[in-house]
Amino acid sequence: MKLGYIGLGNMGAPMATNLVKAGYDVTVFDLEQSKIDTVVASGARAGISGKTIAAEVDILFTSLPEPRHVAAELPAWIDVMRPGSTWVDLTTNDRDLLIELHKQAVEKQISIVESPCTGAVDGARLAKLTFFVGGETEIIEKVRPYLESMGKIILCGELGQGNVVKVITNQVWYVNAAMIGEALAVGKKAGVDLRTLWDAMQNSVADTFVVRHDVPSIFDGHYDPTFNLHLSCKDLRLVTKLGTETDSQMDITRLTLKKFEEAAEKYGGDAPDLMVAKLIEDASGVSLQVEGDWPKHWEA
Repeated sequence: MKLGYIGLGNMGAPMATNLVKAGYDVTVFDLEQSKIDTVVASGARAGISGKTIAAEVDILFTSLPEPRHVAAELPAWIDVMRPGSTWVDLTTNDRDLLIELHKQAVEKQISIVESPCTGAVDGARLAKLTFFVGGETEIIEKVRPYLESMGKIILCGELGQGNVVKVITNQVWYVNAAMIGEALAVGKKAGVDLRTLWDAMQNSVADTFVVRHDVPSIFDGHYDPTFNLHLSCKDLRLVTKLGTETDSQMDITRLTLKKFEEAAEKYGGDAPDLMVAKLIEDASGVSLQVEGDWPKHWEA
């Protein structure tokens, strides 16, 4: 099987590299040549363009920033893909867009599997991601070995359900991130040592992946540059759109979106996602930085 991988960002590059390390024939492309060069150094082939790769491979992996990028590129790429080939979309995407593109793919005898993932850059580097997979069982089994070389999979149901699960997990993540900023700020102002407070959070009902993974980024003051506020707002808008479509009450999520939008407006959309905590620090008149050699997870 010839594999193509398009989109070599903070997550995409290590994921493509793990496919190469697993022994697969992988051709890669990104708009930035330096990112292509990095993955080629691990043994991948360099592609000329996204469309060229789509026309040549048996399985096409895409890891694009937003649904609008998928909408702009995939119709042309699907049009040149070979009958019997498969598109695996790793983007955190809009389920309605995926379903619309599926109609075009079916006409071309091309199958689609959605597989948005979670686990941050360290999970991508260490092949410990979790993939939320939606699509037909037979096609999922076809691509299972490739996904499992990058992490583990959770079967979510028909096409579209994988992205429903993904945006809901992100919904909980972002609410958690904003709440952590509030919790640390009130604790600091009440006189509690932040190391002690973090230890208590990890060893109590307050414990979450976000508490364990993200608090060091706040303490260190870099706020995790591997993911930005613009993408966080995009994800929150996707889940609030889902809430509207399903007539679900989402007051907490909408308030969280407002806070992330405020942070993006104040610090810029390219600023790290955990600057939502910085927003709360500034409003509270307190610093949450803690001296220490805090690990940078993307360097793990």
